[in-house]
Amino acid sequence: MSFHEVRYPVRLSLGSSGGPERRTEIVTLVNGFEERNSPWAHSRRRYDAGAGMRSLDDLAALIAFFEARRGQLHGFRWKDWADYKTCLPSQSVSALDQEIGLGDGVTTVFQLKKTYASGGSVYVRDLVKPVAGSVTVAVAGVVQTAPAAFTFEETNGIVVFNRPPALGVAVTAGCEFDVPVRFDTDRINASISSFQAGEIPAVPVIEVRI
Repeated sequence: MSFHEVRYPVRLSLGSSGGPERRTEIVTLVNGFEERNSPWAHSRRRYDAGAGMRSLDDLAALIAFFEARRGQLHGFRWKDWADYKTCLPSQSVSALDQEIGLGDGVTTVFQLKKTYASGGSVYVRDLVKPVAGSVTVAVAGVVQTAPAAFTFEETNGIVVFNRPPALGVAVTAGCEFDVPVRFDTDRINASISSFQAGEIPAVPVIEVRI
């Protein structure tokens, strides 16, 4: 898949709408009970980039970004303002935010993750597009220094330790992250008169698997 490591303008994504989507198959039985199943192990996020347009200059920036991505052809980074940190929105990123694994004395490679928990149920999401300069890592609660102790890959969210963490110690990390997306249309239908009248074009954006 062709992916451009460039972020959609954050001032435009700030006003956009969207969030996670699940797919659930529901079968209603003859007795009125239901059977529910999901073919998706992971959620998929959808957004409307058009909702962030506030001026004709914003619309011009959107069109330029759309053309540079060749419509649906190339993926790109998207900042989801409702969910872009490993901690709560009101807090600052910390190396203790999320447990990403336990040391076994052998493994040196760990994937950045975020855990969503509620009512005893958890969902673990891989973070594949961390923001440069935001990643912080700790082993057994001790903050590690890059590149002396570890390196990480901005394009896939993988942390690689120079030495494997000891057996049983917690490996934790925190970061800001983007969502890998693409436009879900090959057409932008906009007119100046409609925009000035308060009508904004719908520009769907959808998460892609990396």
